[in-house]
Amino acid sequence: MAYEVLARKWRPQQFGDVVGQEHVTQTLQNAIKANRIAHAYLFVGPRGTGKTSLARLFAKALNCQQGPTVTPCDTCDSCREIMAGTSMDILEIDGASNNGVEQVRELRDNVKFAPSKGKYKIYIIDEVHMLSSGAFNALLKTLEEPPAHVKFFFATTEAHKVLPTIVSRCQRFDLRRIPVALIIERLNLIVQEEKITLDSDAALAIARGAEGGLRDAESALDQLIAFRGEAITEADVLAVFGLVSRQTLEFLATAILKGEVAEIVRIITELDSAGKDMQRLVLELLDQFRSLLIFLCAPEAATSLDMISTQLDGLRKQAELATPDRLMRIAEILSQTEDRMRYSLSRRTLVETSLIRCARSTVVSVDELLQRVESLRQVLGVGDAGNPAPAASRSGPPREAPPVVPARVRESSPAQVPAAPAVVAPAADELARMLAQWRPEIVERVGRIVALARNHLLDARPLAVEPLRVVIGFDPEFAKSLELMQSPRYVSAVQGVVSQFLKRQVNVEFQLIQTGDTPDMPADHTVETPKTVGGKSPKSRQDWYAEPVVRKTLEFFNGSIVDIRE
Repeated sequence: MAYEVLARKWRPQQFGDVVGQEHVTQTLQNAIKANRIAHAYLFVGPRGTGKTSLARLFAKALNCQQGPTVTPCDTCDSCREIMAGTSMDILEIDGASNNGVEQVRELRDNVKFAPSKGKYKIYIIDEVHMLSSGAFNALLKTLEEPPAHVKFFFATTEAHKVLPTIVSRCQRFDLRRIPVALIIERLNLIVQEEKITLDSDAALAIARGAEGGLRDAESALDQLIAFRGEAITEADVLAVFGLVSRQTLEFLATAILKGEVAEIVRIITELDSAGKDMQRLVLELLDQFRSLLIFLCAPEAATSLDMISTQLDGLRKQAELATPDRLMRIAEILSQTEDRMRYSLSRRTLVETSLIRCARSTVVSVDELLQRVESLRQVLGVGDAGNPAPAASRSGPPREAPPVVPARVRESSPAQVPAAPAVVAPAADELARMLAQWRPEIVERVGRIVALARNHLLDARPLAVEPLRVVIGFDPEFAKSLELMQSPRYVSAVQGVVSQFLKRQVNVEFQLIQTGDTPDMPADHTVETPKTVGGKSPKSRQDWYAEPVVRKTLEFFNGSIVDIRE
């Protein structure tokens, strides 16, 4: 007798044999019992989840000589022919190779003939989304009003490619990915009947690699039996399919959470030398941290995770090392890494650098920042905003308290609270220093970052310097320059240069100069007022901006007015 692969040998023969699709089997059994059998059914789901098996099982239940029945006898001629695939009343059609209008027209001409033995003539069309639009349209009328003895069962992995007019004429069933625990249970049943030894870690590795498809798991088990024989271990599974063991995955995740860069590099080196798939490793790590995030934020939902008890034990240990904010940051880095894998020349280098970023990532929440600010207030004796300090702290002469500036969140070691904050110079001194160095240093440095910003800043000057804010003013005639400088790119460049100049982080605000607001510029930086020409004042820069021809020219060349000469 010819050898039969496990996926065919262990195909479900009763509704109770179907794994992980109780919502579908229960509905079909109730329809049979109530004699409410539709003329067309559409089974949708990932590969290997039982779409075609359910269609054949349903067909056998309808055409059994004792049926329609929810428990086919498997002994009558009709049942045996359906199980062997030789029934004249059950026609299985591959939608990928029979997708033309001519094949559908032939099917449409044959539906009028009665079944040869059974009660129904049943058409099972696999991968129905492969039919052409013309073939779908040729099937519409027959599908909507078929003869009483005809049933249509469709199966597809891509339901969005099936015409809505076809879907609306069918009862649709969405099959789910089969949980890991159920796949392991089914594999253990198979190896027990086949007299094969399969350890628990090996079964878990096969179930992980199957990604919710029982047929894939059965095919993998078949291959492993041919490779190893009657005793299969986790090492055999990892060697054949290039997977990473559960323990290695947990060790790597723990090393990332602890920030152990040397351990991360060592594990990646070993995995790369063993020929493991780096892209699959990133996806498994992403799933690991996603599960850890759910476990940490919603422990009551941990039962919904597709994991066995040993994996949940590992999550409990890792949860002590992580915070939700950091896990979300790690998941973001891994997701970006997976997107870049297809374009990377060295996947190992990309994975190593990304995991080092994950290990060194530190995310400080708003609550932690507020706690640090409060601790600084207590150290410096500063009360809440708007409230005076305690009487004991006001015994001496009044003085301005230095501002508290939260440190930026960096992807580096955790931020430390400084022992003593830097003393900020008086605002008047800082304003004078900025006025003296405005054009020769600050404007030139901004111009090296954003060239076009330099010309606009030549017409501006600092108005006020505060602990967390610097105000830069523009004369009313240069309102256009102020408007252009509101661009986020310009604002960011000016804030960076001014913060470096003042040696602290500040925000920059631009505003028009009002009467009396203009500080005195140094003598060598005085702005000369335009002289009259021929008894008339020359046009200002704002007037030239208002000229239609000038404005169009500036917009076309993305330029600005640097100088005006009459």
